[in-house]
Amino acid sequence: MLGLGVFAQAAGALFSNAPAFLLPTLVGDHGMELSQAGLLVAAPTVGFLVSLIAWGVVVDRIGERRVLVAGMAVTGLASAGAAISSSFAMLGGFLLIGGMAASSANAASGRVVVGWFPPARRGLAMGIRQMAIPLGVAVAALTVPRIAESHGVGWALVLPAAVTSIAAVTCLFVVDPPRPARSAAQDSGLLDNPYRESSVLWRIHGVSVILVVPQYVVWTFALLWLMADRGWSAGSAGVLIAVTQLLAAAGRIAAGALSDRVGSRMRPLRWVAMAAAASMGALALTDWLNSPLAVILLVLASVITVADNGLAFTAVAEIAGPYWSGRALGAQNTSQYLAASLVPPVFGAVIGVVGFPLTFAVTALFPVGAVPLVPKDRPGRQ
Repeated sequence: MLGLGVFAQAAGALFSNAPAFLLPTLVGDHGMELSQAGLLVAAPTVGFLVSLIAWGVVVDRIGERRVLVAGMAVTGLASAGAAISSSFAMLGGFLLIGGMAASSANAASGRVVVGWFPPARRGLAMGIRQMAIPLGVAVAALTVPRIAESHGVGWALVLPAAVTSIAAVTCLFVVDPPRPARSAAQDSGLLDNPYRESSVLWRIHGVSVILVVPQYVVWTFALLWLMADRGWSAGSAGVLIAVTQLLAAAGRIAAGALSDRVGSRMRPLRWVAMAAAASMGALALTDWLNSPLAVILLVLASVITVADNGLAFTAVAEIAGPYWSGRALGAQNTSQYLAASLVPPVFGAVIGVVGFPLTFAVTALFPVGAVPLVPKDRPGRQ
């Protein structure tokens, strides 16, 4: 079940992050403004934004397997449509639809993992599941820039079409985790709205929104920074980003295992926020000094800025319980993708005005603000 959840999430991540690696082709070969190309990059994220809570409601009602199969199938069709698009408007439309469908994996695969693993092993399991996103990004980084450079945007989108279609077939083998009957859940309070009990879930959502900004700044513009400011080739830059994403995947696993060991999701989350601020600040300084260390700091920042996701995701599912976790995870990701959808166009415009070093410095302020918002741990409902 963990492997199937990872594959579904990775397939969705491959699709939703592939447009970011089309930036050099869109800007260099097609002459698009960076802010305009950023809108295409943001289209899958906007799709995620408008559909995540709805998918969460559906998962809470009908279970994980059917949601995963349907979502991945539609994502494959949308990716195929994007590959044969004849205009940028049509391309953006299919990317939007694909993002709406791919978001099904976020809530559903997370519930599969939370449902099948006990609390003492759940942080590690969710860390492995969360590595699916950087794994999907790594595959996109290795393949999409090269294919787009040599064969064009359309052919670069054939790969996510194939992978998401295969994921739809494999998800037929998902087994929904057990949960209490609704009558028993009613008596135990599991059907009660957890958002009315305390502000903990709201604070976790808020922290995650803030911490998604440095993550998406690095993810979206790393390839462009390496090629435009550092003079790297598309192939070399893609390899470095792929290696970085694999390291980020390992970082998520380590963060989850650490949370199991210390018996807390929130303390490691606070540590990650502090480390993200330090790494982004150091990246800004070394880039401003034109130091070769900036590339190393980019790798370090890429690893650190994604380590919080699994911690927050696990905590939200545990606190919400089996009858609210779909909606709570949908709300968690919706708030994150609302911020993430703004990053490419907004920070693309900022980079165009003030350059990369100052943009990285501004980005470092976001995790600084997140640290005092991290709540204390509280018992889950599972």
